[in-house]
Amino acid sequence: MKFGIFANLAGQGRHDEYYKVLDEAREQAIYCDENGYDSIWYTEHHFGHEGNELISNPILMGADIAAHTKRIRIGQAANVATFWHPLRLAEDIAMLDQLSKGRVEVGLARGLYGREAANLNSLADPKNQEQNRALFEETLEILQKAWSNRFFSHEGDIYQFPPKGLKWSHPMSPATPDFMDMEKGEINKISLMPRPYQDSLPLWQVIDSPRSIEWAAENNVKGMFWMPTVKELKGRFELYRERASKSRGYDVPLGQDIALVRDVYVAETMEQARQDAAEAVLNNYRWICHWRGLSNLMDPGEKVKDGQELNYDFLLPRNLLFGTPDYVAEKIQELKEELNLETLLLWVNHNGLPHEKMMKSLKLFTEEVMPKFTKNKVGVM
Repeated sequence: MKFGIFANLAGQGRHDEYYKVLDEAREQAIYCDENGYDSIWYTEHHFGHEGNELISNPILMGADIAAHTKRIRIGQAANVATFWHPLRLAEDIAMLDQLSKGRVEVGLARGLYGREAANLNSLADPKNQEQNRALFEETLEILQKAWSNRFFSHEGDIYQFPPKGLKWSHPMSPATPDFMDMEKGEINKISLMPRPYQDSLPLWQVIDSPRSIEWAAENNVKGMFWMPTVKELKGRFELYRERASKSRGYDVPLGQDIALVRDVYVAETMEQARQDAAEAVLNNYRWICHWRGLSNLMDPGEKVKDGQELNYDFLLPRNLLFGTPDYVAEKIQELKEELNLETLLLWVNHNGLPHEKMMKSLKLFTEEVMPKFTKNKVGVM
């Protein structure tokens, strides 16, 4: 089983010391790099004066982390592809892959917040789901062309590269049929520089709805889930497996090519975990559930009760890995048994939790939980 970190950096009330938030993020990444974690993932959000989500560019963040680490893989969870110019996104990811010597995991998303889309790309407006999906899918098509071909072109409903009628003539760039219409003297293909270090970049999408799950599975894109209960996730994992198997022409095992994000806090006692981190993790859920509501935290067929409050006792049995090392290990074992989970991403940067407590919890997980699920000197599960 692989373990990674889902690093959605937060810092309510820390606007004037953002550099300290970054210093703490580096310390976390270096520790994980040195202690067997497979990957670390950074988010993309914008205009967050509330202090909930503080990374506007996960690729740039990844470049800094690559310079401070040696082996850990560096992912984006995710680049909001609909906000980016597709060629700039392709170039920047390829550059990060070169800088890290092939340690990049590419995560993509369609975007959730209207405040972000309205200011970055109105075509990405989440209120217009069909337009948003079309933009996302065409952007991914361009990324794949750019990364896999020396010269490429694209003509779609939204983008055309290169534009028609583009003249080019330079003695140091001899005209060839590889990228030019020789009769017209016009460029008909372009080339990405640099190309990725890896021959094939691993592609992930943050997915939730049945339509997104089906699309990712059918297009050989790995899936990343977060909130639902184990019972609800079972159906979503099965849907991904079913569609991936049909698309690829062979039986894909349950859990293959899927990662699950879980909120984690490990302490000496259950009560200590509550005292240290309950309010901090609730900060995260109060933010996201304003849009999503509580329905994504219910078991199949379960309805949200009238007056149901979003509190720690509601969350703990549903999707939190909060408690003693033994309790957290039991919950992870349940994920393995029910979902055949391959990759668990730990969300440990809870908003308002002091960095020192986060690191203490992370070290407890590393030393007392993780060895039960990985091959090392401590043992094998």
